[in-house]
Amino acid sequence: MRSLWWSLLVVQILFLLGFSNGESPYRWYNWNITYGDIYPLGVKQQGILINGQFPGPPIDSVTNDNLIINVFNSLDEPFLLSWNGIQQRRNSWQDGVYGTNCPIPPGQNFTYVLQVKDQIGSFFYFPSLAMHKAAGGYGGIIIRSRPLIPIPFPPPTGDYTILVGDWFKQNHTDLKAILDGGNDLPFPDGLLVNGRGSNGLTFTVDQGRTYRFRISNVGLTTAINFRIQGHKMVLVEAEGTHTLQNTYESLDIHLGQSYSVLVTMDQPGQDYYIVASTRFTSPVLTATSILHYSNSAAGVSGPPPGGPTIEIDWSLNQARSVRQNLTASGPRPNPQGSYHYGLVNTTRTIRLANSAPMINGKKRYAVNSVSFIPADTPLKLADYFKIPGVFNLGSIQDYPTGGGGYLQTSVMAADFRAYVEIVFENPEDTVQSWHIDGHIFFVVGMDGGQWSAASRLNYNLRDGISRCTIQVYPRSWTALYMPLDNVGMWNIRSENWARQYLGHQFYLRVYSPVNSWRDEYPIPIGALLCGRASGRKTRPL
Repeated sequence: MRSLWWSLLVVQILFLLGFSNGESPYRWYNWNITYGDIYPLGVKQQGILINGQFPGPPIDSVTNDNLIINVFNSLDEPFLLSWNGIQQRRNSWQDGVYGTNCPIPPGQNFTYVLQVKDQIGSFFYFPSLAMHKAAGGYGGIIIRSRPLIPIPFPPPTGDYTILVGDWFKQNHTDLKAILDGGNDLPFPDGLLVNGRGSNGLTFTVDQGRTYRFRISNVGLTTAINFRIQGHKMVLVEAEGTHTLQNTYESLDIHLGQSYSVLVTMDQPGQDYYIVASTRFTSPVLTATSILHYSNSAAGVSGPPPGGPTIEIDWSLNQARSVRQNLTASGPRPNPQGSYHYGLVNTTRTIRLANSAPMINGKKRYAVNSVSFIPADTPLKLADYFKIPGVFNLGSIQDYPTGGGGYLQTSVMAADFRAYVEIVFENPEDTVQSWHIDGHIFFVVGMDGGQWSAASRLNYNLRDGISRCTIQVYPRSWTALYMPLDNVGMWNIRSENWARQYLGHQFYLRVYSPVNSWRDEYPIPIGALLCGRASGRKTRPL
């Protein structure tokens, strides 16, 4: 039976590859998910490992590559991986969140069939269920430009992926129990850099050469600031978009965000601190690594360089300076600025306000007063099989209601090829970080106070950065323009994982009435079925 299943799967994969792009190469991965002992902060913990590694193996790909990732779950509980920033063109079946996929049961496998269609840049994958992310299971994703597509800077000598995030010494099951009890998580115990605590990593470089650092915030609850002692950083990419090449001494990276910087090794031959520290927290957590010149004559000297701590205006001004390089090629040879997003009329405005209500005596988080609760069946499957009673379209409004919080499986309806304005409104005193699956958006504005129609007068309609994860500062708003060019069921969520787990998310159903493979791929033959979809048939071969 297993041999037959694999044969059917291979046929499906080859058929889909031929349909999507017969000339694009494919890369095969076999990953075994296990528990294992890790000591990231000097204390033994149960980590989630991929092929025995923490962090997991990197994915190094090229635009339009097909990634065939067979994931075997050797844990004692269900498991899923999701792919932060991978757009899954026409293919939300592979998104790896519970709204689209059944969890992989213990002792079983699922094969993801992804194509990094028309994408470049720096991203990461992570476990999406429960609080698994607090135990590891994450890793970096690189999508390189095709050889004939120019990039707007000389090829660097080396390329380093840096995964930074806050970390708890408690087991992920203990953290989940705290949240299930209606309580907030404690303050994190430290920061990790590629799974190590302070001074656990050394990056070796040659004097006079330039290196690319791809930095992602894979943490659970806190923004970070990143800096390198004595060195300037030139920003070149934000989540798949080439940026204006501004120079920074330090860079704020909010939850779920990814950036690439170029650093030239133009200092005397010795060792220097690489520093990550938390933002908007008290106390401030710090982790250091070592930048080691290959001709170093001395170790690090002096204290690690300090960075910003609670300054919001500083961060806001930096965020506004991150803009799109209009003349650079993206994944295709045409300039990024050839898409004039500011000249397209929006067809709908969606205002989304976060809140932290108490519901049934427990702390929850909500969007437009709705605190999301998972259904007993993945929403994408319920939609495909037309299973009634799993969710209702319109179960979340387009605007803040101002009412008390309540529990609901919230799904918002949207039309394929609409062009929407989304305004994230944050009335709380903490920074928020939002992610939208399956799409990129253009950041047209962010400011303090209450958003109004008059706020549009100050929108950036020329070179706003396009990305998939954006911050909203305390008592502030952030506005986006987004083309709904990808049919599917897409998760819109907080990247603060405690908030996400307690309801700060919902799903956007982007719908096309045309049943065509040009709009959306069919359900995979090997799709896992669960809940009320159990026992049904996917489709004939």
